[in-house]
Parts: sequence; C-alpha cells; structure tokens
Amino acid sequence: MTLGLLILRIVMGLTMAAHGSQKLLGWFEGPGQAGTTGMFTKLGFRWPAAMALMAGAAELFGGLLFAAGLVTPFAAIALIVVMLNAIITVHWQKGFFVTAGGYEYNLAIIAIATAVSAIGPGADSVDSALGIAGTLSGEWWAPIVLAVAAAVSIATTTLGREHAMLTGHPAA
Repeated sequence: MTLGLLILRIVMGLTMAAHGSQKLLGWFEGPGQAGTTGMFTKLGFRWPAAMALMAGAAELFGGLLFAAGLVTPFAAIALIVVMLNAIITVHWQKGFFVTAGGYEYNLAIIAIATAVSAIGPGADSVDSALGIAGTLSGEWWAPIVLAVAAAVSIATTTLGREHAMLTGHPAA
C-alpha cells in the first residue's frame, strides 16, 4: 500500500502543481497571472487578481505538499476547493464527461485527495518522517476535509462573485 500511495501522491500532486504553475507563472503553455486574472474576471469574481493568485497558489503549493505528503489533509483541502470552484463556475453546466467540458476530471481529483486524507500519506511521506502521519490521517479526516473545502468553496463562489453573475445575468 505504501508504494501505491507514493505513486498516487506524487503523480496527482505534481500534476496539480504543474497546473498551478500554468496559472501563476505561465509555464507549460499556461496563461500566467494575467491570463488567469482575465478568466476570473469573466467568471465574475469580485477580486479577480487575488482569486487567480489564490487558485494558482492552492494548486502549486497544495500539489507540492500533497506530493511530499506534508500536512496532507490541508493540502487536500486546498486542491479540493479549487476543484469545487471549477465545477461550480465552469464545468457543472457542461455535464459529467470531460470531452464536453464536464467535471469528471475535477471529481476524480476530489476523490483522490479525500481518499488519501482518510488513508494517510503512507510511510514514504514527510508527515510520517515527522511522526505526525497518525495525527493527520484517519477516516474521520475525510468528512472534515470535504466539509471545510465545501464551506470555503461556497464562500468563494457566492460572496466572492458579483451578484449579477450568480443570477445568470451579465454584470452591468
């Protein structure tokens, strides 16, 4: 199980970190901070530059922490918030399948992050090396991670967006 968790953490964590570097730094043909800010502007966020920075940082640093297995449930929360926000603002209305722009990829990331929070990061993790893996893992972490991520996501996609965008009417 340790090798499986290591592979899962590293692949998912580094994939998310790469997505964050696209948003923040323009690496890997990404939009960079300016392009990501533009996307958040179109999505109706009140503070698009700050939201773009937070989303990119959550993916980049959350991904790196997840890959290392360091404060794993908190890394999972960061990744899940970004995925929930993406589902709510972009993917939900397009259905399930990613081929139509749907949310299946986001849901898979949420499932992986939640599962690793419940199982723990494994013996080959920084949490384990620090002796905190037992404290920061266990089945009871899964509902905590999901509840905190859902609360933050609801706040950012409602309070953090212009009212006109929430009602489906373009902002004046």
